[in-house]
Amino acid sequence: MAAASSVTKLFNPRIVSQTGQTCTASIIFLHGSGDSGLGVKEWTKAVMGRDLTFPHIRIIYPTAPARPYTPMMGNPSTVWFDRKQISPFVPEDESVLHMCENLSKLIDLEVQNGIPLNRIIVGGFSMGGCAALHLAYRYRPSIAGVFGLSCFLNENSGVYKRLDEESEVSRLPPLFQTHGNMDELVLPEWGRKTCEELKRRGVDVDFHMFDNLYHEFHRKTFHLLEKWILKRLPES
Repeated sequence: MAAASSVTKLFNPRIVSQTGQTCTASIIFLHGSGDSGLGVKEWTKAVMGRDLTFPHIRIIYPTAPARPYTPMMGNPSTVWFDRKQISPFVPEDESVLHMCENLSKLIDLEVQNGIPLNRIIVGGFSMGGCAALHLAYRYRPSIAGVFGLSCFLNENSGVYKRLDEESEVSRLPPLFQTHGNMDELVLPEWGRKTCEELKRRGVDVDFHMFDNLYHEFHRKTFHLLEKWILKRLPES
């Protein structure tokens, strides 16, 4: 119990959304840089006009601990890891490994709560989507699926290196990925390139590019995401 308490404290405020009395599956939804678990939950609700809920699925919205963030001149921010630049053309910061090890413990907590690995999905927006890709394909490939909204991987990402070493590609979790073609922060070609590189390494990617969408959510994003989630986590 002490280990579970230390993990939940690390990601506070940690919001848990559960509508049914008994849940048979879980989603871990990771926010973008500078946001919080509550922030991405409320943003999702504002776009959808309602909460993202499923009667049999528990959704966990953790908050990244504040840390110095280089793109903000080293000032502290709630980010999953540090970056030298918001660009795919720089080396990845090693802090992504430490954070994904900690995020992996959140998955372990769900398993301890009775949710099998093949009934857990991880995903996120922007940096949260990137963290989800690292978490799933480098640490927990037995989970049910991954979603990445408006995110990208660096050119020489450790994810690609791990997949290049993976022999049992049929066991890789499928990916739901979206991007806006007007995104000026995470350029659409970065997202498309990430999709292509993952597909080339055996990942089943369901990719959607939305017209006239910037670095933001769209109601249609969540309608498609809900359908994709229910295919991977049906009621049981």
